[in-house]
Amino acid sequence: MADTQLVPGADYDVVDIKLAAQGDQRVAWAARDMPVLAQIRARFEADQPFRGLRVGGCLHVTAETANLVLALAAGGAQVALCASNPLSTQDQVAASLVAHGISVFARRGEDHDVYYSHLESVLATKPQITMDDGADLVSLLHQRDPAESAHVIGSTEETTTGVIRLRSMAKAGVLRFPVIAVNEALTKHLFDNRYGTGQSTIDGLVRATNILLAGRTFVVCGYGWCGRGLAARARGMGAQVIVTEVDPTRALEAVMEGFRVMTLLAAAPQADVVITVTGDANVVDRQHFEALKDGCIVANSGHFNSEINLAALDDLTTRVSEARPLVSQHTLTNGRRLYLLAEGRLLNLSAAEGHPASVMDMSFANQALAAAYLATHAGELAPTVHDVPKEIDEEVAQLKLAALGIEIDVLTEEQRAYLSSWEQGTD
Repeated sequence: MADTQLVPGADYDVVDIKLAAQGDQRVAWAARDMPVLAQIRARFEADQPFRGLRVGGCLHVTAETANLVLALAAGGAQVALCASNPLSTQDQVAASLVAHGISVFARRGEDHDVYYSHLESVLATKPQITMDDGADLVSLLHQRDPAESAHVIGSTEETTTGVIRLRSMAKAGVLRFPVIAVNEALTKHLFDNRYGTGQSTIDGLVRATNILLAGRTFVVCGYGWCGRGLAARARGMGAQVIVTEVDPTRALEAVMEGFRVMTLLAAAPQADVVITVTGDANVVDRQHFEALKDGCIVANSGHFNSEINLAALDDLTTRVSEARPLVSQHTLTNGRRLYLLAEGRLLNLSAAEGHPASVMDMSFANQALAAAYLATHAGELAPTVHDVPKEIDEEVAQLKLAALGIEIDVLTEEQRAYLSSWEQGTD
């Protein structure tokens, strides 16, 4: 526990509880752009869907996440939270949540051992609903005796990487409880992954390096929703964008969008910046490091730093020095210098503040409503990965449109009948 004043009702490990006032400011500023979650919080306060339930979260401890956690607590949940990435925690926000009675175990820059001890601290609260961003909490729980997860109603998963891991567990028949893939909601991946990742990754890159993007050759590894957003934002900043892919359909889409598409090995000698957003491992590998030109910047905005083969980079490196905060200069055996950002961890959260609050408003609205769905359907769902119910996805979109002051048309009964019939054709 931090050596600060005791906060009643909350066990915690944060850097400094005295940062709480600064954290309150950050949380309040984010709340201005999270009107959907505010409406859901008001509903939770009235309905108390989590009364008597323990919720354990392994999420990025940011101002936006704080608003989600406070909404859950308003709905009656007893919440324990740890970080899903060692470099994404905002220490002021962690302190703020503790001051509001939330058990938080998160310190920016925590090492591997502390990171996993914090996961253990959350699991020690025996959560009945878990919330993950990368599936570390669920994965750790499944490494234990099945009896230790018997109390779990279900879980929600926020990110592509986590959904991949969980679908693998479900396919292998080892997943013990239902998981709702929040990442797969249209109001999540169409907006959060594309607009959020696109903008926040550029933000992290510029904050870390202060480079001018215009005229640079910018390589985006992966053209999923995150890659689409990043490539578009980089082009908007004047960069010459190259896309690398393993999926032929996505590669073709990138071509049709006007991007150059080639293998990473072909792109490496001309790249000024390489950023991975794939959710896979060793995307930038030894042969790529050997081909990258002197001065190339390498970073990752996928969930795990395994997207960059750091062991191979270390093996090729003769000397490492700090060029700037969060910028490591690797001098290679061939004399070239490569610059690794944020230890290969999530660039948008390590070097910047993550996604803007207005897009996280929809993502965390889905998280909140999905958790409430699990609470009200306890015992009814099979132990596999479930999509977000369509009605939740549509409700989030409707609430967001209303918050923006936008009205859309509604189908007439005649139009509904036409769309559900087969008899009518060409007159």
